[in-house]
Amino acid sequence: MEKLMLTPEEVADALGIGRSTVYDLMRLNAIASVKIGRSRRIPVIAVREYAERLTQASTVR
Repeated sequence: MEKLMLTPEEVADALGIGRSTVYDLMRLNAIASVKIGRSRRIPVIAVREYAERLTQASTVR
């Protein structure tokens, strides 16, 4: 079964950015996240939507 939620570390690896940047994106509500217990998880769809927004923003210029 494919993962539905990713850790910030997994998202950082998938996007090729640093873990701190992922936490900044969550803090700024640029990428959706949910709290499960004491941990933060990012839905896979939120990562795809964020990447799509970045792609659209770069093609608009």
